[in-house]
Amino acid sequence: MKLNSSRRFFLFFFLVLFSGVFLINGIIRGAEEPTAKERLLQGMHSISSHDLFQYVDDLCAERFGGRLTGTDTYNASAAWTAEKLTQWGVKPAGDNGTFFQDFPNPYTLVLDAGVLTLHIPQAKKSTLYKEYTYQTDYLPGSTSGSGKVTAEVIYVGYGITAPELGFDEYKGLDVKGKIVLVEREVPINPDKEPELFKKWRPYSFHQYKAKNAHEHGAAGMLYIYHIANPNCTYYSDLVLTYVADSVVNDLFTGTGKTHDKTVEKIDTLRKPHSFRTGKTVSMAVNTEHHADGIGKNVIGMVEGSDPELKKEVIILGAHLDHLGFNHLMMPGANDNASGVAVVMGVLKAMHLSELKPQRSVLVIFFGAEEQAVAGSDYYLQHPVVPLNQTKLLLNLDGVGRGNMLAALAGKTYPEFFEYIDDANQNYIHRILRATDFQNITRPRLDAARFMWAGVPSISFSTFGGEELPVPVYHKTLDNISIITPEIMEDLAQLLYIATMEIAGY
Repeated sequence: MKLNSSRRFFLFFFLVLFSGVFLINGIIRGAEEPTAKERLLQGMHSISSHDLFQYVDDLCAERFGGRLTGTDTYNASAAWTAEKLTQWGVKPAGDNGTFFQDFPNPYTLVLDAGVLTLHIPQAKKSTLYKEYTYQTDYLPGSTSGSGKVTAEVIYVGYGITAPELGFDEYKGLDVKGKIVLVEREVPINPDKEPELFKKWRPYSFHQYKAKNAHEHGAAGMLYIYHIANPNCTYYSDLVLTYVADSVVNDLFTGTGKTHDKTVEKIDTLRKPHSFRTGKTVSMAVNTEHHADGIGKNVIGMVEGSDPELKKEVIILGAHLDHLGFNHLMMPGANDNASGVAVVMGVLKAMHLSELKPQRSVLVIFFGAEEQAVAGSDYYLQHPVVPLNQTKLLLNLDGVGRGNMLAALAGKTYPEFFEYIDDANQNYIHRILRATDFQNITRPRLDAARFMWAGVPSISFSTFGGEELPVPVYHKTLDNISIITPEIMEDLAQLLYIATMEIAGY
């Protein structure tokens, strides 16, 4: 049968219309089914600076008490983080089906501001007393014994007794019942003389300096390290106080020596320059020691989607702990609620995204980083996943303030840093500085412990921006007011992209 022209026109029109509907439906279906790369970007953009700022604010709350590992308030913060992980579908990977890995961790509470007073002799046997100011001039030792001491101050340099190095800063000095004034570190620069430093390294630890002072019979120790620091050894009969330059300069005044020149001589000549200052100081610290403390790591797992690749893990790590009270609360906003918040941002994005990693992602919120990195040390002795199946640790420590990013050991592990650098260049566009990391000094980061165990580790921090009027590190001033939410958002987005790329999707 032949179609007339009118029918042919309507048939043609119908075919065009029908084809157009199929074309439009195809476009719509394509829009409804984003590509893997589009899903990756959707996950990245789900990360919000508002959320991250709120996590930091929550962790700095009074109910978490500065998060000193071993305390009930630290345990409360650990429980809070575990609740968040549960909300985001992260599986418990700690002891006995929980999120928690327990480990022994003694701790000490500082109960008040303590006292530090310089005695200044006057004519007719009278004495003036200079009372130093809490936090501005000194901080009570976070692991100090509880007690009071009034005695002469004896400067003992770095506080080292090392016969094998021909170096003894206590030689010829009777410090029994006295107060010793001690420098931190050792007279060798690890960057300039790394091989020589290795011989001196055991004497660089805070624990050693307190131990040596105690063994020589000192009743008190003034440590030239003006921060609150629970990373030291507790001796019930050694009163410990951290002091600022203001105190040190007063102790050197009238001795014919200056502090800077004395340290320079020790460093240059590699010979002791210890001396009696002739100055008397009264010091008092009120503490409560808990030898039976128990710490907690918080550990969760995002299981990979690939049957074989999921046996390998990428660890996202940040230490949860801070300093507790000294005697005022140390909130630890930048150090390291910020790192915990950024990891949380990445985990929430993984939960919200339909895109799943092929390799598993293990999250560890370490306890006791501030107490000789004890939490990461314990984990490495009791790993959830064998270390030879641990592909990488991405660690975050102090990432809440500034406008630039730093990747410690980024140059040490270029095969992994490539993913991080690509994510930054393609999506974030922040200044990102990678460094090499020899890691020959004492461990100051959880990442350093992992590197010693043979696990590739890159540790992130932030820097730059407006300079604060006073130092805030390990002080009460490290609070929510100094946080830059935008830098946390950018870092969380960068790490989400890089982690997913390394894990595969």
